[in-house]
Amino acid sequence: MAGKTYDLVLTARWIITVENDGEVLENHALAIRNGVIEAILPAAQAATLDAVRHVKLDSHVLMPGLINLHGHSAMSLLRGMADDLALMDWLTGHIWPTEGKHVRDDFVFDGAMLAMAEMIRCGTTTINDMYFFHGAMARAGLAAGMRTFVGCSILEFPTNYAVNADDYISKALAERREFLGEDLVTFTLAPHAPYTVGDDTFRKVVTLAEQEDMLIHCHIHETGVEVENGVKEHHQRPLARLKALGLLSPRLIAAHMVHLSPEEIALAASHGVSVAHNPSSNMKLASGIAPVAQMLAAGVNVGIGTDGAASNNKLDMLAETRLAALLAKVGTLDPTAVPAATALRMATLNGAKALGIDDRTGSLKAGKQADVIAIDMSALETAPTFDPISHVVYAAGREQVSHVWVKGQALMNERKLQTLDEGALKAKAEDWRHRIVSAK
Repeated sequence: MAGKTYDLVLTARWIITVENDGEVLENHALAIRNGVIEAILPAAQAATLDAVRHVKLDSHVLMPGLINLHGHSAMSLLRGMADDLALMDWLTGHIWPTEGKHVRDDFVFDGAMLAMAEMIRCGTTTINDMYFFHGAMARAGLAAGMRTFVGCSILEFPTNYAVNADDYISKALAERREFLGEDLVTFTLAPHAPYTVGDDTFRKVVTLAEQEDMLIHCHIHETGVEVENGVKEHHQRPLARLKALGLLSPRLIAAHMVHLSPEEIALAASHGVSVAHNPSSNMKLASGIAPVAQMLAAGVNVGIGTDGAASNNKLDMLAETRLAALLAKVGTLDPTAVPAATALRMATLNGAKALGIDDRTGSLKAGKQADVIAIDMSALETAPTFDPISHVVYAAGREQVSHVWVKGQALMNERKLQTLDEGALKAKAEDWRHRIVSAK
């Protein structure tokens, strides 16, 4: 390291690497150059390094940025519009009709920007999204500086974006071509759900994913009604149908997976399927408690998502991580079911693994890109700090996230957004509220 000039040296009271469960380094530093962590070393040694900028965070935890494995970012503009309803009533009676009136490129861009500002303020550095007008989502991700997976929704019925499944796929691929080569933007194929996508379309998605080396992102087994209706229509449970169609593979990120038999958990594990667990949304829509502890025990890679702000109603990955640990305990009546360190891995490295980027992010390690957040433990609410991992999961709030970096670029510094204009975003949100209310 002698003779090197680093772009940034971050020194903190604690560093949670997530490389090994429970690993906490006290009074250590990250040395960052060209967006990559080049070394993790004791604070005293780091103080002697030549760097463009030294940041000392004497009361903070440094840890990997949180990875939101399932979201609908643009739906932030529909936050609180239709609460306390069952999923299908919420979708068919309120959300889909409103989307039909308003969802266009500008809606998606403005909603995604609003969501990304909230997510950054919560310590999220990566979003795995699913919606329409994919170029708008990609542009928002680039403007915000977030690592953005753009899920290209595919349905059989028309929306403002496309008229049928082939049209959704064609437009998705065309928009994807515009962003090939962007390091922070990745397009995925997102057939919406087994109840909105037919067999032929699923087969096309599987073939296309293999040809283009794309991930697949799909809602699966979210509600008991979905499973029951799947059996009535297809004479088998949705997951069995998707297996027969070739969808189950390490490419698949299955959102929700609430209603699973032991055999289905084993099936997901044997095919390398990753699951995006969405505790708040599942609770709010009364979908149920996903068998997370059982999935983890079977070897399923489980990450955490917020779902959209319209069904959550906030995009707070710290809160989701806490709920993931607590729900697993109450769902099994076992207080050891999902320990804090496991929940934190779910929110970081497991999400990175699902997205195929665990060689780049998800933990703090020399050679990985510097997707890093700082959480201030000096607050009354986190005093005293015996175990930083426990406090991050069970005690800290999003208001304690003080700094966020992606590839070493500051997205938030001392709670102030660096890439986005908070005032402008609030004004846009109010404008959209007025438009939506006026159109009713």
